[in-house]
Amino acid sequence: MYAIVSIMNQQVRVEPDATVQIPLMEGEVGDAVKFDEVLLYNDGKSTSVGTPVVDGCSVAGEILRHGVGPKVSVFKKKRRKNYRRNKSHRQAFTEIRITGINA
Repeated sequence: MYAIVSIMNQQVRVEPDATVQIPLMEGEVGDAVKFDEVLLYNDGKSTSVGTPVVDGCSVAGEILRHGVGPKVSVFKKKRRKNYRRNKSHRQAFTEIRITGINA
């Protein structure tokens, strides 16, 4: 059983008892979250595709932690012009454990 859910404008494939990382969202560790924008639902026998969402289907989860990802370095250079710029960034995320898919 799996579902494809739109979470903060990102499509994520989720399964029960799986952990996913999504962009940082509000909430404390241990809070329950619910996502109603299920785009596709598959129970192993049949597949339901939403137009644009599947009616009556939702995904429940629990916030495990908040954190930041690995450092991404952005280096710009123009040769022979003495132009060099170095920036780095760490994207914040929220890790969620999927507790169930309600169809």
